[in-house]
Amino acid sequence: MRVRVDKRIKDIIARDKAVMLKTTKERYPFVADHGSGDHVYDVSGNKFIDFSSFISVYNLGINANSEVREAVKEQVDLLMHPAFTDFYAERPVRFAEKLVKMFPKGFGKVFFSNSGTEANEDAIKLSRIFTKRQYLLSFYNSFHGRTAGSLALTASKSIQRKHYGPFPGVIHAPYPYPYRCPFGTEDPDECGQASLDYLKKNILDKEAPPDEIAAIFFEPVQGEGGYIIPPQNFIKGLREMCDDYGMLLVADEVQTGYMRTGSFLALEHFGVEADIYTMAKSTAGGIPFGVTVSRSSLGDVQEGEHANTFGGNLLAIAAAEASLDYINRNFRSLRSGINSRSSIVMRRLLEMQEKYGIIGEIRGIGLMIGIELVKDRKTREPAEKERSAVLEECFYNGLILLPAGRSTIRVIPPLTISIASLEEGLDILENALQKHSKRSKAR
Repeated sequence: MRVRVDKRIKDIIARDKAVMLKTTKERYPFVADHGSGDHVYDVSGNKFIDFSSFISVYNLGINANSEVREAVKEQVDLLMHPAFTDFYAERPVRFAEKLVKMFPKGFGKVFFSNSGTEANEDAIKLSRIFTKRQYLLSFYNSFHGRTAGSLALTASKSIQRKHYGPFPGVIHAPYPYPYRCPFGTEDPDECGQASLDYLKKNILDKEAPPDEIAAIFFEPVQGEGGYIIPPQNFIKGLREMCDDYGMLLVADEVQTGYMRTGSFLALEHFGVEADIYTMAKSTAGGIPFGVTVSRSSLGDVQEGEHANTFGGNLLAIAAAEASLDYINRNFRSLRSGINSRSSIVMRRLLEMQEKYGIIGEIRGIGLMIGIELVKDRKTREPAEKERSAVLEECFYNGLILLPAGRSTIRVIPPLTISIASLEEGLDILENALQKHSKRSKAR
């Protein structure tokens, strides 16, 4: 193994545990120091290929790219905080004008915030204001944030909600998870239809009348829940349901947006438009930033009805505008590169699946790919301990990965990662899977 954990690393981790509130830090001892492009280095000089993009934030390379960094540096010396929700500034307006052009026609109202959870809080508020209805629908395995309103929508792990409820006004339903369909079918379309039938026969008929439901919140690809890709008929069915009953469809693109799946919005893959979109993570290349975009036809809020302090922060706007300008200038080559890299990853992973029984399913769109590990392919029992062992094995050999769901590994490298780094990272991953597959049954 090529990664050495020395005294300095251990000391920093010990200091962290003494003074910082616990979060969701991974088991492996990574202490970040600096990075660029495909690689990140810890405080002791260990070098890693990054297949995490630091939780899908560095879409354009570790520490963003030089254009983004230069834009931030220039803005620092001018003005950082413009109190944009109280005063006016041109740069946030200019960015908003560029951003709405990336959305379907008819989208033209933008609100800036500081994170994905805040972007979703805004969408919750807007949904209820626009419809004058109180209920919201969300799904099991979903993750929409950790503040009060967004946490009410979240249903990924009970520990995330422990001691914090009750959460009135939000109803959860099964999400079509084809590999583990809650309705007992292995056919994706049947699973999608069963999920829609459940909504109609149980939620709408027995729990909340449709004329009191403001919106359905969903992730086009569930992230924290396990990189679950729903059947297309389910997404189209949600759109039809919203149209039939006057509900709004809210797409949480916090992790999926900004080209992660090969399209600017992941929902484009399903041929459906939402009424409200939320984005964050990669939007400002590493600076905290959230965006909520709604249809112009929904209207506006009253003065004083909604605001914040740091939304439209000029450092975040500078980074976001530079990122978007880069995407627009390089859109075709970037999309082509994402698709070609996705093909390389999927081909290699499918080859690994043929060889190693620990891999239950490979699924993904663009460079948002999940590897679900199982103890036995027949029973599909989640291989949680084995997943942790694989992640640690990769770490000590110079590859950073993140988990999702009960036993899924997410592969989310920077969209601009070199083919050489991609292949090297996949080699490290294969060696780890080979080693720990011996503990699982292929059939």
